[in-house]
Amino acid sequence: MTSTMLSDLGRSATRAPLPGRPVTFRDARIEMAHGAGGKASRRLVEGLIAPLLGMTPGEPLTDAAAIEVGGVGMALTADTFVVRPLRFPGGSIGDLAVNGTVNDLAVSGAGPLALLVTLVLEAGLPTALLEAEMRALGAAAAAAGVAIVGGDTKVVEHGKADGLYITTAGLGCADRRLQLSARSVTAGDRIILSGPIGDHGITVLLARGDIDLECDLRSDTRGVWPMVDALAAAVGAGVRWMRDPTRGGVATALNELARDCRLGIAIDEERVPVRDEVRGACELLGLDPLHIANEGQFLAVVACGRADEAVAAIRATPGGEAAAIVGEVRTEPARTVLAMSGFGGSRVVDMLVGDPLPRIC
Repeated sequence: MTSTMLSDLGRSATRAPLPGRPVTFRDARIEMAHGAGGKASRRLVEGLIAPLLGMTPGEPLTDAAAIEVGGVGMALTADTFVVRPLRFPGGSIGDLAVNGTVNDLAVSGAGPLALLVTLVLEAGLPTALLEAEMRALGAAAAAAGVAIVGGDTKVVEHGKADGLYITTAGLGCADRRLQLSARSVTAGDRIILSGPIGDHGITVLLARGDIDLECDLRSDTRGVWPMVDALAAAVGAGVRWMRDPTRGGVATALNELARDCRLGIAIDEERVPVRDEVRGACELLGLDPLHIANEGQFLAVVACGRADEAVAAIRATPGGEAAAIVGEVRTEPARTVLAMSGFGGSRVVDMLVGDPLPRIC
């Protein structure tokens, strides 16, 4: 979604759509890579979907749209979950649907209020499995302090939906302590990561049983609002930008930031927390942990002089004990993400190309 502000929701909802802009997307067919959150996804959204829907050109794409209702700032987001398998160590599609949605609100600077949930059920789905997922969804909503206020249910033919797909819409209240924008990021700001990366993507991959690799690893799926709330209380306006690095991982999120703020990003690879199990699996499979999806971590850009306070606040919150400063914003090279090694070398970290781990959320 874009971050365009709608000053009057009622009037905006009934206005005529803006004239469509030229379509620049030239791929003949939609491929799996177009849903991976990397370069192909961006080409699809910016080259075909956004122009034809009259979305404002040049606006940074964010995790939630900012709206104003009766003078109150709100955030609105939507998501669809097609993870395979439905259940995996540490979570399942039910709690993932809640956590993924409330996290999009949280990193947009909004406390979660309410969710709509739509279920697409495949004929033949065991009722016991559906019951288990509804219990997981309800428990995750209760833990996040968000109400399920409605939704829809559809059933499709056997073999058409891998058992269960879930679509959500989330509404949150904008936190006045936070004024987030990629364009407020300045050189010298610090990059903070809330915890270890890659747990979710590698856990789901191993749960499919396609790779003969055993390790004690669990998805990090959880709500990040408690950590964001603590960060806002400690640093407030010192927080410039946030993002939860889901599809495309940390690399894609930081590349989007570098593009939107027109500055460079340098990260210290030795400071990026990665579990040994994730690192080992990535080395075996030829993957970069920076490209692996997460479902319970977030990135934040914080003013240089407030970074230590920010990390301390996150570490004091359950789940944030491994938070770390992992990099900084620089003037050069502009619109580029560099990973610095402990030996003094560096490499360019690009956005995700292709889809090495499809259907992980």
